[in-house]
Amino acid sequence: MRLLSSTSKSLICAFAASVVSVSALAQGWPTKTVTVVVPWPPGGPSDIAARPLSKSLTETLGQSFVIDNRAGGGGNIGTAAVTRATPDGYTLLITSSAPIVINPSLYKKMTFDPLKDLAPVTNLLRVPLVLVAGPSVPAKNLKELMAFIKSKNGQFSYASSGSGTPQHLTSELFASVTKLNMTHVPYKGSAPAIADLLGGHIPIMFDSTIAIMPHIKSGKVRPIAISSAQRSPLLPDVPTFAEAGVRGIESYAWYGLFAPAKTPKDVIAKINAETVKIMKQPEFTKIRAETGSDFVGDTPENFGKFVHAEAARWSKVVKESGATVD
Repeated sequence: MRLLSSTSKSLICAFAASVVSVSALAQGWPTKTVTVVVPWPPGGPSDIAARPLSKSLTETLGQSFVIDNRAGGGGNIGTAAVTRATPDGYTLLITSSAPIVINPSLYKKMTFDPLKDLAPVTNLLRVPLVLVAGPSVPAKNLKELMAFIKSKNGQFSYASSGSGTPQHLTSELFASVTKLNMTHVPYKGSAPAIADLLGGHIPIMFDSTIAIMPHIKSGKVRPIAISSAQRSPLLPDVPTFAEAGVRGIESYAWYGLFAPAKTPKDVIAKINAETVKIMKQPEFTKIRAETGSDFVGDTPENFGKFVHAEAARWSKVVKESGATVD
């Protein structure tokens, strides 16, 4: 019988120790404060998911989950920080889809590859976008709006909450499908874009139900069509684009939970299980109802497939529309 060399024994022991270490990390996690990076300004749509989730995780797991808003670069700055963090479950990311599946196609230089450098945990919210017209636009439905835009002979602008956002790309998809000539006017967030829309300085914009619903309810903006496959319970009288006569425009603003790549799978599984459990509780159910989101809690594997499919989809939209970062 051949004896193992001392080197082989050392390697086996080291491997066994690493397996035990990873397992122990998953069982004990969390033993200290967890930082949840949100790569957007405080109070934005991502916070709507991040803050109640962090609060519930703190209460459930007995360790603090602290929000760290790191805005800038269309979400790239905060997201990049997470990709560089130690993959131990103590730095997480909650973000909209932009830096994950849109920015890689829009930005010429990216310091990270979100599909390789991040580990998907679960989707949190998925909300449709609404095309709304401001007080300066006489159109009352999609057909009238399209005719109004065409009558401007290219002298027509639309607002978005920022270059590379789902709002921007959905607008470009709309322009591409309908062959309408419009100029993009990006803003630094939904709030200033909506302010100019209400003031009559910009005629139309796409925005998520999260941001635009209060202004629709107040009657200050007119909803034209919604980007979901079916009508939203929040806006039962607003048609989908397909119902309004334009097919090929289905789009959502989604918000997901990620960890740095190479975070142990057992830790990812525990974060996922605790998060999905919270998503089924009354507080989060209320948030879903108020934002018009379906329940989208999923396994890390399925969420990963969804993210890859979204990246391929928006890459095609960017290429076909010629969209760029302004």
